Amino acid sequence: MTRPPSPLTAAFRKGHPALVAFITAGDGDTAANLDALVAGGADVIELGMPFTDPMADGPAIQSANLRSLGAGTTTADVFAIAADFGKRHPDVPLVLMGYANPMVRRGENWFSVNCYKAGVRGVICVDLPPEENEELKWDLDAHLIDWIPLATPTTDAERLPAVLEGANGFLYYVSVAGITGKQQAAQDSIEAAVARFKAATDLPVAVGFGVRTPEQAADIAKVADGVVVGSALVEIIGEYGAQAPAKLQELTSALAHAVHTARA
Repeated sequence: MTRPPSPLTAAFRKGHPALVAFITAGDGDTAANLDALVAGGADVIELGMPFTDPMADGPAIQSANLRSLGAGTTTADVFAIAADFGKRHPDVPLVLMGYANPMVRRGENWFSVNCYKAGVRGVICVDLPPEENEELKWDLDAHLIDWIPLATPTTDAERLPAVLEGANGFLYYVSVAGITGKQQAAQDSIEAAVARFKAATDLPVAVGFGVRTPEQAADIAKVADGVVVGSALVEIIGEYGAQAPAKLQELTSALAHAVHTARA
């Protein structure tokens, strides 16, 4: 059976680069915060699954994980948040992003089935290398859920085919060799990496890690198919709490305008 076109891939092919916005599930009023991202113009949502040891994340997202876990957020809550989001915004694809333990501890099939029931469109697993992701990747694919690969500055030509095998949706380029939110890669290195990845795959290429301002996002959108922003949004939730949605919509709107018009 031919796999239907990916809604995630389509989100990057609207005639302009896509804005991908990340927040952590269970951190504050997640439903209101997600609605604010959509109202601001986000094309794709990444919803972080809270975890006790988010090794790839910087202080902002680490703190968001702690706030969420402190509020008692469970994996079942994450699926409920995703399902409710899909009912409110059926045309905005949602991706779950997180670590292997919450995804596989009950079995890959359990996780894939629940993603399918919740309307999740894609999954990013930060700490499963290609040598260890086969079962989860193919189980998700059987449920029409995209496995989104991660590439880094150290992903060379020899390694890239293994990273891309079985991937769908888009390629997420982690543009710095470090944790989230602390630094941004030089523009020329981003341009070179995006060109190299585009020569190797037909998947859209989105660039993230360290993107905080509309100006930074616009520069990246001139060469990439999408721009991922996370820590700058998560920091707003940590600072403003219940008043975060208005601030989130304001920043998202500025980011979306910058990304959508970068090539105009």
